[in-house]
Amino acid sequence: MELLLEIMVEELPPSHAKTAVEDIRERLGKELASAKLAPAALRVLSTCRRLIVSADLPEGQATRDQVITGPPKSAAFTPDGAPTPAALGFARSRGVDVSRLEIITTEKGEYVGFKTVTRGLGTAEILNRVVPQVVGSLSFPKMMRWGDGQYRFSRPIRNVLAVFGGEPLSFEIAGRPAGPTTWGHKIRSANPITARTFAEYAAALQANLVTIDPESRKKSILDQIAARLASLEAELHPDPGLLDKLASDVECPFVFAGSFPEAYLSLPLEILSTAMREGLKVFSVVKGSKQLPVFLGVADSPGDAKGLIQKGFERVLKARLEDSRFFWEQDLKTSLRKRAPALKHVLFQEKLGSYDDKVKRIGKIAAYLGAKLAGPTETRTIVRAAELSKVDLVTDMVREFPSLQGRVGGLYARAEGQPEAIVRAVYEHYQPVGLDDASPASLGGAVLSIADKMDSIVGVVGVGIQTTGSSDPFGLRRNAQGVAKIVLDRRIDVSFPRLVERVLAFYGARLKRPKAEIVAYVRDFFAGRLRYLFEREGFRYDLINAALGAGLDNILHAHGRVKALEALKSSPEFEPFILMAKRVSNILSAAPPGGLPSLDLCAEKAERELYSTFAIVRDNAAPMLAKGDFIQAQKLVFRLQPALTTFFEETLVMAKDPMLRKNRLALLQAIKKILDRMADYSQVVVG
Repeated sequence: MELLLEIMVEELPPSHAKTAVEDIRERLGKELASAKLAPAALRVLSTCRRLIVSADLPEGQATRDQVITGPPKSAAFTPDGAPTPAALGFARSRGVDVSRLEIITTEKGEYVGFKTVTRGLGTAEILNRVVPQVVGSLSFPKMMRWGDGQYRFSRPIRNVLAVFGGEPLSFEIAGRPAGPTTWGHKIRSANPITARTFAEYAAALQANLVTIDPESRKKSILDQIAARLASLEAELHPDPGLLDKLASDVECPFVFAGSFPEAYLSLPLEILSTAMREGLKVFSVVKGSKQLPVFLGVADSPGDAKGLIQKGFERVLKARLEDSRFFWEQDLKTSLRKRAPALKHVLFQEKLGSYDDKVKRIGKIAAYLGAKLAGPTETRTIVRAAELSKVDLVTDMVREFPSLQGRVGGLYARAEGQPEAIVRAVYEHYQPVGLDDASPASLGGAVLSIADKMDSIVGVVGVGIQTTGSSDPFGLRRNAQGVAKIVLDRRIDVSFPRLVERVLAFYGARLKRPKAEIVAYVRDFFAGRLRYLFEREGFRYDLINAALGAGLDNILHAHGRVKALEALKSSPEFEPFILMAKRVSNILSAAPPGGLPSLDLCAEKAERELYSTFAIVRDNAAPMLAKGDFIQAQKLVFRLQPALTTFFEETLVMAKDPMLRKNRLALLQAIKKILDRMADYSQVVVG
């Protein structure tokens, strides 16, 4: 039987709607499963004014045959079969006649008892209790109360439609009784609608200008956009976030086109598109890489016959673009270098100083990385870019549009005539913002981005600010993922521990937390982010654990380790080698640290052959490991497995002779040292 539920509210922000959909799906599914009513299908949808649930549920809980036991047979009946007071008391306490008692054989012996059938509750009765609980338990970033009531929700609740099996349910939410009625589009078709099935409900709302499926609304928007752009032979400036938001903001999507004076095309595309998105939530239209004096918007309406929507947007957009042009022209009157001293008055973090302090640290970190990755001339250019990287924070444009940080700094640098390498580094140094964002295309941008992000991570950790599941005020997770993404995308080969230590050194005495604690925390924090990235790439959890178990000496090498394990896991040599590596680890788990093994002390043929194989593998694997070629190094190390097998079969490791025992343990420890550079094989699951 079908459950249909709709909570009608005043306009929900897209983020609130998304949170509610996920919470309802999880909480309602869990409650129904707990009540033995696991839905065959559970669908949760949303519009800006509705939270919608459709579920296929059984009519009620299944009946259960139950056996209720009482006292032992020996205590319940006399030898002649008459019930004892124990049997009579049991029957009376259970409300059954003593004649219903029978002998029940259990694992513990024979008892008296009776069989009964427990009828389950009807689904409607359970829903009347569960639905209000689930809706009342939803949590939003901001909650509201309205009228004289104490009920709290994201926005005021206006109506509750709740039907099961075609019949209305009987409960209240926020004083609104459930029933079979809802209303169409709030502005254009606010007609009452009675629905008793999901299909009837969806069709009636569609007829009244409400599309309930977010994906259908998004497709409608894209189809209309394509039709609008066809005649222009143009395309949208990419903005998937705006598309998702607009699909959530409307129930009846209508795409309209508008224009603005060509004089504003003198502004850079980044500024035009930002002013359009943040000011009016409209799309920029581009041809090639150039902005056209056209925009596309989405209205919650079936049309705009009189062009009033278009004219209203054009009027407001013109004012926004005029403001943007004013900010651009005013900001250019003062060069970035002349503005730079103002950063002394912009606080980065109370204990970490101003943005002027941060810029100086970024410059030092960039110089350290530049010395590893670039030549002296390019390094000097990167350091100069670091000096300008945060200056746009004190411009009018960034005060108006904070999302332009970095990019607008690069645009101002270009307008001033700065070298293109400095322009690109400043423009790109906030990238990547997310995992789907591109890494900096230039080496300068990559170095500056890593320097900026590492400075924030080490500094925030160093003053003891905790990053928890719900609190990450400085975006440390995003920064760590950004650093890792840049390293992997550009294949930057640098020592991670040394980088952390250099950043610590540039902070000097400002960080009061013990250095060892900071290093350990940052290492573990990055290991957690890398684990997430590797899982996202589809690597097996145990291979990830094995790769990271070898230590986080180098982010690029950690990725190389897990790729090598993934590439070789199907090899016939893989599983026998893993088992052998685990055997070596187990033998050495209680062994004291030893010295270097000696071929002269290898008494048996098997151990001499193992020593020789080990020496060849060690000498050839070392350069492979140094350059991060873990696949070839792993293939080479596989050659140890036959020699190890023979060694264990023919040689007693724990020999009575202490010199032989010590040398054999030292040989195994030397082998394990090589293995540990590639992976913690004890983490790999086999068989």
